[in-house]
Amino acid sequence: MGDGPATGRDYRGISYWMDSVGEKVRARPGLPGDVDADVAIVGAGYTGLWTAYYLARRAPGIRVVVLEREVAGFGASGRNGGWCSALFAASDARLAREFGRDSMHAMRRAMQDTVDEVGRVVADERIDCSYRRSGTVSAARSAAQLQALRSELDEARSLGIPEEDLRFVDAAEASEMMRATAVRGALYTPHCAAVHPARLARGLAAAAERAGAQLYEQTEVTAVHPGRRPSVLTARGRVTAETVVIATEGYTVRLPGHERDVVPLYSLMVATEPLGERVAELGEALAKGTTFTDGRHLLIYGQVTGDGRLAFGGRGAPYHYNSDIRDAYDRNSRMHALLESSIGELFPFLGGVAITHRWGGPLGVPRDWFPSVRLDRRNGLAQAGGYVGDGVGTTNLAGRSLADLITGTDSDLLSLPWVGHTSRLWEPEPLRWLGVNAGLKAMQAADALEARSGRPSRIAGVLGRVTGG
Repeated sequence: MGDGPATGRDYRGISYWMDSVGEKVRARPGLPGDVDADVAIVGAGYTGLWTAYYLARRAPGIRVVVLEREVAGFGASGRNGGWCSALFAASDARLAREFGRDSMHAMRRAMQDTVDEVGRVVADERIDCSYRRSGTVSAARSAAQLQALRSELDEARSLGIPEEDLRFVDAAEASEMMRATAVRGALYTPHCAAVHPARLARGLAAAAERAGAQLYEQTEVTAVHPGRRPSVLTARGRVTAETVVIATEGYTVRLPGHERDVVPLYSLMVATEPLGERVAELGEALAKGTTFTDGRHLLIYGQVTGDGRLAFGGRGAPYHYNSDIRDAYDRNSRMHALLESSIGELFPFLGGVAITHRWGGPLGVPRDWFPSVRLDRRNGLAQAGGYVGDGVGTTNLAGRSLADLITGTDSDLLSLPWVGHTSRLWEPEPLRWLGVNAGLKAMQAADALEARSGRPSRIAGVLGRVTGG
């Protein structure tokens, strides 16, 4: 959503994804004035668009209004790594510990089914987003990472997760799948599809409109008022509805009264020029769309795009005081240089390949690192988010769950452990700034220590329990 709405803005510069949607991104008209609706949705990212899509499809004639400060897909939905995965931010061990194994397995099944559900909608709505369901390979490239990988697999087996959902790949096979340096083994899961995220967002916006939802862009929401008939205030008018859905993820901090709901952490990415025939050098799995990462604690993530580029990202950019969000933070020369050097470390044979795009954006992190979807019928407010960077798939599950909650549909989705969950607020400043950035520094230190010692970091173990483990 940037520093402010800008009519006529060139949205191609937001990311490689927005630069390659295949159309000129023009803003839809703004809210024409005061409007009555059944459901008002704040935010035209994945959460808001999936919610609008399923509401409009399930309840023909329902009046669904989506309000967006910029254009559909402007935020994380048009900037992310393009992993439509079954990953949920809270670990399986935590879900089993806090809710029981049955609930943990139900959450896993729901997330795995979500990968296929996105593929179904993409096919039915003819959304050209390079959907390729080829799984994820997580490589170990040091002794410490290999030990951590085996521990993760042992834990998965102890929780009843079968080999067809997560399997160990030895060094020889892993090196064929992902021809990176120093690969010692890997874990592979089939439950992930690579997508072009901006095309998915833009196509989903059009599909929601075809189903009957109204989408108003260039319409900044300045306040949300709960009540028997909640309302949304904008500079262009007020929308009054039976239910208001807050679907703003990292940008939630800009809504009055929600400043401490999440922390907006920046994730940054780069994309190379098209690799042509050299794509095969990355490994057979990566060449066909398998997403990849390795075992470092400050997460990296990548995919080969539909047009044969390497799109590669990572965490580690600093948290900005008072949850500040600015366009200037989308580019960080130090972090982008680290990403480029990481590509060189992983795939030295790509030396000389040009980097054509550098970008970034904020994602939403709740205080307990646990995503949520909920509806409070007393004040008419619904909300979903806090995906901690695993939102491409999870947002679809959120949209279906919100549609069930709003329409009063009894479904198995509403018994999942994240439904009705509320995270406590983040600490006020300066504690928030000190704590979050200290955590980022600790993860950097843990990676450096493991590289030197070859043993898993105890620091990382402690932080993992704090951040969703």
